This record gives sequence, C-alpha cells and structure tokens, in this order.
Amino acid sequence: MTARLHLGLTPWLAPIARRADELQRQAELAEAWGYESFWLPENHFGEGAIPEPMMLLAAVAGATRTIRLGTTSYLLPLRHPLQAAEQVAVLDQLSGGRVILGVGRGYQPALFDAFNVVRADKREIFADSLATMLRAWNGETVGAGANVSLWPRPVQRPHPPIWVAAFGPKALRQVGGLGLPYLASPMESFAVLADNYARHAEACIQADVPVPEIVPIMRTVFVSEQRAVLDRVREALAAQAIALRAQATDAMRARMPDSIDDWGIVGTPNEVKARVADYRSELGMTHLIATRLRIGSIETNILVESMQMLAEIVGAKEPVT
Repeated sequence: MTARLHLGLTPWLAPIARRADELQRQAELAEAWGYESFWLPENHFGEGAIPEPMMLLAAVAGATRTIRLGTTSYLLPLRHPLQAAEQVAVLDQLSGGRVILGVGRGYQPALFDAFNVVRADKREIFADSLATMLRAWNGETVGAGANVSLWPRPVQRPHPPIWVAAFGPKALRQVGGLGLPYLASPMESFAVLADNYARHAEACIQADVPVPEIVPIMRTVFVSEQRAVLDRVREALAAQAIALRAQATDAMRARMPDSIDDWGIVGTPNEVKARVADYRSELGMTHLIATRLRIGSIETNILVESMQMLAEIVGAKEPVT
C-alpha cells in the first residue's frame, strides 16, 4: 500500500524576514489546513535575503503546535560546526522535537568570497562540519583540543532528520555516500530529477549504505479552477524563470528547463492531482514541498486559496482543531 504523501510548503508572502507576526500567521494557516511542514531556505545579500532561517523558525515554533520546521538549505560551509549543532539543538528543544534539517553547501561565488570560504573546498568543509555535528549530537566530546560536550542536545535522538540539497553529479555522489535523503532542486526538470535519483541510489549502493526511503521534492505548485488565473500565473512564472536563469551559474543554467510544466505543477485540481501522482509513481516522491510561492502580480487571496486547495486535493492530514 502506498504511504500517504507528506505535504509541506514555504511561505508565500514577502517580505519573509521582517515581521514575526506575518511569518507566524502563514505557518498557523498552513498547520490548520493540514500541512505537515513549514520550510525556509538560506540565502544572503540582496533584497529578500533570508540569512538566518533558524532564528525565523524559532518565531514560528512559538506560534504552532504540530507542524514540522524545516530548512531547505542550511549552509554548513559558512558556519562553525559546533555553533551550527547548537543552533539546531536549540530549535529542536524550542519546538518540542519538530526540526527537519535540510543542509547544503551553497553555490554563488560571491557568497564564498564574502565569507572567506575557498569555493573549491566547500564539499570537504561540508563533510567535516556534518561529521562534527553528528558526533556532538551523539554526546561525544568534540573540539580541537578543547574536548567539550554539546548542551542542550536535540529532543530527537540522536538528532533531527537530515536531508541534503544537492545540485550536480559531484554533490549527488556525496549525498549518496552519506546515505542521506537527497532534497531535489525546485528548478530542475522531471527528467533530470529521474536521473539524479538514479545517481543518488547508485552512490548509496557503492558506499554500501541503504538507499533512503524518503524522497523529498521541492516544486512550484499553483492550483485554481479558473483558466484565466492559471494563464496569469504561467506568465508570472515565466518571467520569474527568466530572472532566475540570469542569476544562475552556467552549470545550473544548463540544467534548468524552459517549460514551466517541467519544473512546476500548475493547473486545475484534477490536473495537479494527476501530476502529483506522476511524481509519486515515477520518482517515488514521499514528501512534496510546495515552494517558490511568492508569484509576482498574483493577489494574496488567490495565493492563499491555491495553498488551501492543494492541501485538500493531495490528501494532507486532518486539520488541527
């Protein structure tokens, strides 16, 4: 019997990082609709940056009861591993054990330059940092000569679930070698994702570790009964994609699809339900994270209606009462 789909989402209104009450309101609505997780990325510099997802999720933790709190790309190369382990443990304690830790390496050259990180070393730094964090959460003494113990430790023992955002063959091999779930990019095509999951599984097998049962995928999702609204959304997303391609590296740009339907799920309730079923049957998707929801020129009430409708049509858990 196919397991029920876990449904999560990222905030759909901007600005995200300026008002705790607005972020809390969105998470409370998502929890009431039946969403099971609420996610924030990490990015730096420029308008709309989210440099401290843990701090923002701490605000969400105080206003919600059951929804899990996730990071789509907590960037380990930018942080001391003990400080990162402490931040994760504190959020897990604050939320009563609701953290899902999505980690990443980062990709923008300017980001590494600004934080004095050698870009060529990012995978090695990532692996070393994660290994130190795991030891600290397990209660081992860590530190270069200091031999310190982490406190507090996470509620979830030995640590919260860890997923790894990856982009490109080298990153996929590293994730597979760790035996951790691969968190798929929201901007790669369906065909590329199929190839990525095959690479990930192969790397797990080569490392003699089990292939994870969790298959989380981030996708832009929009649902409406009105064709005119769907046409407007497609136009807005096409413009958004052009802007994203302009900001992407050459390697990323080569893997980004041209067709909206290849990186997004946009349509009527029946169309969206059918497309989600494709992701489940062909890619084995277990967790759908609806992301990139701040669609320019689309009214707030229409975005809210789409998110509520998505929870209804894909069979999210019973709403919290």
